[in-house]
Formats: sequence, structure tokens, C-alpha cells
Amino acid sequence: MTTAADFHQRIIDDAAAAVRGLSVSLGQRLGLYRALADHGPLTPTQLADRTGIHPRYAEEWLHAQLSATYVDRGPDGAYTLPDAHRPVLADPTAATYAAGFFTALKALYATEDLLADAYRTGDGVGWAEHDPALDTGMGSFFEPTYQHRLIPDWLPSLHGTAEKLAAGGTVADVGCGVGHTTLLIAEAFPHATVHGFDYSEEAITLARQLAEDAGLADRVVFDVAGADDYPGTGYDLVTFFNCLHDMGDPLAAAQHVRKSLDADGTWMLVESNVAPDDVTAGTPAARMFMALSAVMCLPVALAQRGPQALGNHSGEQAFRALAAEAGFSRWRRAAETPVNAVYEVRP
Repeated sequence: MTTAADFHQRIIDDAAAAVRGLSVSLGQRLGLYRALADHGPLTPTQLADRTGIHPRYAEEWLHAQLSATYVDRGPDGAYTLPDAHRPVLADPTAATYAAGFFTALKALYATEDLLADAYRTGDGVGWAEHDPALDTGMGSFFEPTYQHRLIPDWLPSLHGTAEKLAAGGTVADVGCGVGHTTLLIAEAFPHATVHGFDYSEEAITLARQLAEDAGLADRVVFDVAGADDYPGTGYDLVTFFNCLHDMGDPLAAAQHVRKSLDADGTWMLVESNVAPDDVTAGTPAARMFMALSAVMCLPVALAQRGPQALGNHSGEQAFRALAAEAGFSRWRRAAETPVNAVYEVRP
């Protein structure tokens, strides 16, 4: 049986993790993890010299990382980022990279007053009410998985879809955010016509700049549009990456997908790989998604004042029911990771 003293220590540990998240964000923003990975072992003074921060702050930051067992300290006082920690904290190209997520904390904590009001009134907190750090932070959380799974695994798991895109098919990436997934598809399928849609003007502005930077602006079109009114018909592929649960009217979105698809087209729905029963599962992914739903996903959906706010752990059964009501007759779990489930939905 857990005692009050035991639980108190658990809360202290959670509080430490919450505060430590800010130190991880600083480590990511200031290049501290990267410096340790590329040039370590480093003393605090050496880390400060490498990254342009003050030596006293370098020492204190390293103490925080050491207490969290994120870094090791040798007998000479130099600090090392262990090999197993490098792809998680220092390498944005790695599938396991997670440090970028913590930059979103700035946005989430800053809207606490709005969130408290929303809890009292039943209203929501819209995505645009958050600092732009939410876009970049959440993008950093999902992007490594998309980079490593979307083209080699997920799209080939859909029957005939990759072949259509290679031959010049059309794609609508709905809720595209800053366009990471849109650009990955366009780069992999140079003959395809790719559109990215999102209701956030800030996100679309950034997506257009990223397309310019990648040399893809002539092949990818980004426009501000909602999930239930984006333009175009006859798409071979419509994609939703971790966004249906953020919508105030997910059924209307599903119905619009049905109307916009070609008769033999595919809706690739990527969602959280959690379900209502996972509330007590205690897995890292479940704990992450339950917390995010309470402070971000549900408030974003409620802010749209639609008829149904799902939350991010509504699960496969709820999504499948929505698809059936929208007129889809075929449903298949095509792929999955510990974090994401990939559904192939067809007319």
C-alpha cells in the first residue's frame, strides 16, 4: 500500500521533472547537448566556451543534468553525454530524438490563466492563443517519427497508394501545421501534386518558408483552410497526422474527406496509439497523452465550439465509428509505433 510519505516523494519527483523540462529546453536551444555529444567530455568552463554561455550557468546546468542522470561526470570533473542519450537529446535526425518537445512548455505554461478560465466555463483555448513555440515544440516531438517512418514504412503499408503517388497522384495533407509531413511526401514523390492545409495562418506562413528553404515551393502549395472546407476533389491520398482529435467537429472533417477523395482514394489517419482504457496503463506514451489532452488537445477542440471534442485518447473504436458514419466502408490498422497508430480508411 502506498503511504502519504511515498506519494509525497512521487509528487516531488514529478515536480522535479516538470522543472527539469525547462533545463532540457535550454539545453536544446543553446546547443549544450550537441556540444557535449560532439566535443565531450567537457568541464563547465569548456562547455561555456563552446556554446557562448556564462561559466557559472554552465556549471549549474550540468549539475541539473547530472542529478537527472542525463550526463555522467568523470573524476577529473568533466561531463559526458552517454552514447545511449545522444540520439534522444542531441541528434534531431534520430528517430528517438525528444529534446525538441520541451520547447513547447513555454507555450503551454504561458496559457495557464486561459486554461483555468476554460475549465470554469467549458470554453476552450485555441491553438492560435498559444505562443508559436507550441508549433515548433510539438512539431519537434512528432517530426523524428515522421522522418523515419512515413516514407519507408507507413505509405508502403497502404494498398497501392505509393504507386499512385509515384505515377503523379494528388495529396491533401490536412492539419499540416508547419508542413513537415507535406514536404516529406513531396520530396519522396517528385511527380505528385501535394497540397498542405491548416487553419493556422502562422503555421502556413512558416510552412511556406520551409518549402522555399527546401527548394520545393514550386511543387507544394500551402493554404489556410479548415478540415471541413479545404478545396479540391479527386485526391488519391488525404492525410491527417495527429490532428483529428483536435477538431471541434471531427465528423464534418471525416465527411469532407469522403467528398474530396477519389473513388479509389485513401484516407491515412495517424492518431495517438492510446485508448480510453489506457488511462490506468501507466506506460510513458499513455501518461504523456493523457496529460497533453487535459491541457492542450481537449481545450483546442472545445475552442472551436463544435458538437464533439474527442480528446487524444478516444481510441480506434471512436475513430472507426466516425469514419463509418461519414460513409467509409473499409478500415484497417496498417502500421503502428508505441506512440502512433496508422489507419487506412477507404470508401
